[in-house]
Amino acid sequence: MNGTDSTTDTSLPSLPEVYRSVSVPKTASPWRRLLAFAGPGYLVSVGYMDPGNWGTDIAGGAKYGYQLLWVILASNLMAILLQTLCARLGLVTGKDLAQACRDYYKKPAAIALWLLCEVAIIACDLAEVIGSAVALNLLLGVPLLVGVLITGLDVLILLGLMRFGFRKIEALIITLVGTIAVCFALQLFYANPDWGGIGRGLITPQLPDKEALFIALGILGATVMPHNLYLHSSIVQTRAYEKTAAGLRHALRSATADTVVALGMAFFVNAAILVVAAAAFHAKGQFEVAGLEEAHVLLKPMLGGAAATAFAIALLASGQSSTITGTLAGQIVMEGFLNLHIAPWLRRLITRSLAIIPAMILIGMSGGKNTVHLLTLSQVVLSMQLSFAIFPLLAFTSDKKRMGEYVNPLWLKLLGLLVCLLIAGLNIKYLVDSQGLLPVLSGAALMAAFAVWVQWGYKGKPEVAKPLES
Repeated sequence: MNGTDSTTDTSLPSLPEVYRSVSVPKTASPWRRLLAFAGPGYLVSVGYMDPGNWGTDIAGGAKYGYQLLWVILASNLMAILLQTLCARLGLVTGKDLAQACRDYYKKPAAIALWLLCEVAIIACDLAEVIGSAVALNLLLGVPLLVGVLITGLDVLILLGLMRFGFRKIEALIITLVGTIAVCFALQLFYANPDWGGIGRGLITPQLPDKEALFIALGILGATVMPHNLYLHSSIVQTRAYEKTAAGLRHALRSATADTVVALGMAFFVNAAILVVAAAAFHAKGQFEVAGLEEAHVLLKPMLGGAAATAFAIALLASGQSSTITGTLAGQIVMEGFLNLHIAPWLRRLITRSLAIIPAMILIGMSGGKNTVHLLTLSQVVLSMQLSFAIFPLLAFTSDKKRMGEYVNPLWLKLLGLLVCLLIAGLNIKYLVDSQGLLPVLSGAALMAAFAVWVQWGYKGKPEVAKPLES
């Protein structure tokens, strides 16, 4: 047992097929030992540069120029904090966030959290499916509906790489992330943005109108994603680090470094998307960009064919990398909340089907147009679900009986609570300013999140944490 929770638990470890499958050398140099932990942060980072981010960032850049860059920066800092807490939870307790919710909350609360998490995964997967389909259409002329069906098959093939080791999946993801970064570096070169405007946008918080709040919430939902919290708390457990106090401390430091570096790259990509949109569209009076296809078409005369091609390639890499991590998160959530272990390929097929069906319906209803709005809406739904993940995460990592000596210090508890309340407050403000069925349902769900956290509380009284070997 590598963690500090000593309650009786007969469930399998998270992702049992790859649990502690990546060796960590005990006698190698500190640099090599650090590299052994590099990987989980990059799998998490793709969720911060998936097609949903493209929709919100393009909408924000085209409409408001560089004014919403501060939202990307603030969201990224929040993401680093929350993802670091996820890594700590997984390494210290030996449970992922879904397992912790199942074991630490009463059954009604755990079921409610599971259902809401599945909604978030469907919304996230919807964005990934649409983004991949659009990229295939731009590069190969594949019709959108056909592209949606293709995305239902390719992820199963890619995830078959897991039988060759989890490091192969990580290598593939890092390659795709690198492709995205290179493509946007090229686009920044062609866009020639206003660097002074970029600086002002990063340090000057502003929300010009209600639509800006809607887009800002979309950026927040696209950056700090619920499924990523469950994913990260699981995949950090793929490392076979030494089960001693010193080994755990090194694992925590290495996982934190991996998270900061990987999400730093995600910030560059997110900011670059908005900057390119601001320089290519807003600066030239093109304030409304309704679809990713339209953004691609507009980029060609404004920045040149190379930039437009790089846009499509990066979009495809983004969609493909996100589908892999999204389906992994789906498996983690189902197994963690329900303690139900089915064949991984079947779980991934279920996850992808739940996204393909609504994607085909929405694309059919819209005629394949207005994809940016669809993506932004999916990310707002994700933002509404965040409270269901972040409040339990903060509660678990702030409980000394669960975390032992690695419990959050007071300053981290206060900072985490501030972040949680800020996210919930922004969602409430959006609901107050909005009308319609979706805001009403989301508002009810948001209130339920607080009820789950405050009223039901923990299930039983946990035993005091047992120390690791010295």
